[in-house]
Amino acid sequence: MSAIVSATDARRSRVRLLIVTMLFLVTTVNYADRATLSIAGASLSKELHLDPIAMGYVFSAFGWSYVIAQVPCGWLLDRYGSKWVYAISIIVWSIFTAMQGLVGFLSAGTAVILLFGLRFLVGIAEAPSFPANARIVASWFPGNERGTASAFFNSGQYFATVIFAPLMGWIAHEYGWRHVFYVMGGLGIIMGIAWIKTIYEPQEHPGINEAEFDYIKEGGALVDMDAAKGGKAQDSGPRWEHIRQLLANRMMLGIYIGQYCINTLTYFFLTWFPVYLVKERGLSILQAGFVATLPALCGFIGGVLGGVISDYLLRRTGSLTMARKIPIVGGMLLSMSIIACNYVDGQALVVGFMALAFFGKGIGALGWAVVSDTSPKEAGGVSGGLFNTFGNLSSITTPIIIGYILAATGSFNGALVFVGANALVAAIAYLFIVGEIKRVQLKAA
Repeated sequence: MSAIVSATDARRSRVRLLIVTMLFLVTTVNYADRATLSIAGASLSKELHLDPIAMGYVFSAFGWSYVIAQVPCGWLLDRYGSKWVYAISIIVWSIFTAMQGLVGFLSAGTAVILLFGLRFLVGIAEAPSFPANARIVASWFPGNERGTASAFFNSGQYFATVIFAPLMGWIAHEYGWRHVFYVMGGLGIIMGIAWIKTIYEPQEHPGINEAEFDYIKEGGALVDMDAAKGGKAQDSGPRWEHIRQLLANRMMLGIYIGQYCINTLTYFFLTWFPVYLVKERGLSILQAGFVATLPALCGFIGGVLGGVISDYLLRRTGSLTMARKIPIVGGMLLSMSIIACNYVDGQALVVGFMALAFFGKGIGALGWAVVSDTSPKEAGGVSGGLFNTFGNLSSITTPIIIGYILAATGSFNGALVFVGANALVAAIAYLFIVGEIKRVQLKAA
């Protein structure tokens, strides 16, 4: 530590705020890169002659590999630490994002195959991101700040749309859809370099003083989670027995089910929502990019507010279970308002109900705070990987199911009911399956 002062006499540094800001920025770029295909999708599908089912499968390519790679990447994080695994992840997914712009120069059949392959590779490269976010929050934040910190970085998924949906819509309109991928890929590479310069473990950061270090450690932060890893493999690491115990834990299974359903809303928004605005509501691609910002902004506000409410409830009640469950259940019930879009015609009302639904989804999106609260110290990456595996199965199923609903009915009405029903199931999972929320204690093998 750079400042040798006592915890009682010194003013605490605020390095952890810089750390969570960096997590927020990286998560924003992460989700913007996931959404590139949805913004370019209407023009791309027209140029490559893709029907809704084919687009559904292309949208799902990211999800297949992202899910498959979760547990292996969680293992890498536990074995080598968060900083360098994450840094490589950011740079590699950005390169693959930029390469997607090249598919427009190929014949339609070849372009579709290459596009699916590149989206598949982006999924693998992005797999460490959220387990790493959860590990870093667990190591940098005391328990009474963890909900807000997790909600803040997680809200980057909405902020990505607020900032980048209009930008990408404008780029696609003015310069063509290929340039959306070039610009976002280049931005991601810059972000990867900034990450390397910014992120350290608590005991290694040059800006932290003893007062802040003691404060976060005494508050329950796992400050030595990556101690002495230094990018080198360790003799010990997470084991398959850890995975078995996590899968046998009722609390964790309820959390996994809830996250699958919550992410159904996320992946509707990231894949089919701009297409819904263009094809069902008659907007141009440029208009869709701007209209998408209001629900996203409400999701961002709800996301930050959910974390603040959760940590406030924790301080007032001392009950971690109540503090996490109340915003999650309430937010999911509010998200069911997405179904109301089927019963209104005006664009303002449609956008209003979408905004209300994503505000609720933001409030309830506390899953990563729960992961930081419950993951065992010796398997934080694997625990986050399992959580994200189950949660992101919906990245595969959501675009495909909605594609089939559209092909069968010619309308988004059934799709919105499907999304709203998942919000209800998420609330039920937290109410009746999860039980008490507490850190998992693994048994010795």
